[in-house]
Amino acid sequence: MGELPYFVELEQALDICKRTTLQTVVERVGLDDCHNRILAMDLPSKVDDPPFDNSAMDGFAMRYEDTTAAPSKLEIIGTIQAAGQEDNIFIKPGQAVRIMTGAPLPKGADSILQVELTSTEAGFVTLQQPSIKHFIRKKGENLTKGEVALSAGAFLTPSRVGLCATMGHSSIPVIKRLKIAIISTGDELKQPGQKLERGEIYESNSFGISGLVKWLGHEPTRLHCVGDTLDDLRKTLNSAAKEYDLILTNGGVSMGEWDLVRKIMEDEGDLHFWRVKLRPGSPPLFGTWNNTPIFGLPGNPVSSHVVFRMLVAPWIRNATMANGPHEPRATAKLATKVKSTKDCLTLRRVSIESGKDGLFAHQKIHQGSGNIASMALSEALVILQPGFDYSIGDTVEVILL
Repeated sequence: MGELPYFVELEQALDICKRTTLQTVVERVGLDDCHNRILAMDLPSKVDDPPFDNSAMDGFAMRYEDTTAAPSKLEIIGTIQAAGQEDNIFIKPGQAVRIMTGAPLPKGADSILQVELTSTEAGFVTLQQPSIKHFIRKKGENLTKGEVALSAGAFLTPSRVGLCATMGHSSIPVIKRLKIAIISTGDELKQPGQKLERGEIYESNSFGISGLVKWLGHEPTRLHCVGDTLDDLRKTLNSAAKEYDLILTNGGVSMGEWDLVRKIMEDEGDLHFWRVKLRPGSPPLFGTWNNTPIFGLPGNPVSSHVVFRMLVAPWIRNATMANGPHEPRATAKLATKVKSTKDCLTLRRVSIESGKDGLFAHQKIHQGSGNIASMALSEALVILQPGFDYSIGDTVEVILL
């Protein structure tokens, strides 16, 4: 392998990957099309929010000093129903205005009392308690005009898209979605639904990896399965490198005679590292093919998912300057015995249960790297440091799936 980094720590692998960058493109899209996109530049608010002092409750607006000796009785001099309603109402001592949630506060008023704490009769309202000043939403308390509310790199979740609309933006500058090719390798692979002959299996990795790419906000394309020939693999890689921003292969990266992705990258590609101290998922590689970045993921489905989450996703976020999405992390206590490895960061699939003392991690399913059910039926990955002996009751970090 010469000077090529071999069997590297995960952090070293991440550092090597980050040296390969992408030229991203900025495009402007409407609000309906910006969900799960990456904000390309800081976004300032075009307005104050709220644009005026308004009521947080359905009730009555009044002067606080008129209500300190409850029960108080005030004259009702009008109604303000809607945010856009024009009014010239000015509250004087002994007066109140019926007001709806979101409606502008009348001049002279400084407090609200919700309707259920009042009674009305013959044009007067009787208050059961003093009015409340903090039931008024103050102008600009949420956003100030010109204030940057979302910074470049923000992952546009539904609430953030709503914030963009609140700020007055009808379209948003976002990073153009990466086009990512997914290539599965192996003569034994058949598409789900086809009849299996002896020795054949259904190709599943590309479907899961495609979903992970979409989770990051990018555009996956599952290309045809490549057989175990260098010519077929070479043609597919050459074609993908011309059309896509990133190539992800599945399988063919271990040490066997028919692990052709590793072989072709060693002989014809620009290979930056091979194998990572990660279990499951130790055989991945990274490099470029005709100047297009390529990750070689392991063929075992659990390994490919783990490598994507721990290696590919951080690189994509870094290359696109994205601040998300991230899997939430938490701490939990081990409720069952789990096994680490001597020299690799190990991730075991566990179920999470909540108890009076916090979260508890249970390893309930066998941990074979070919058992995709162990990922699908688990709630978390428990992170085990190399060389540590873990016992029931130990506190560990978990990645929630």
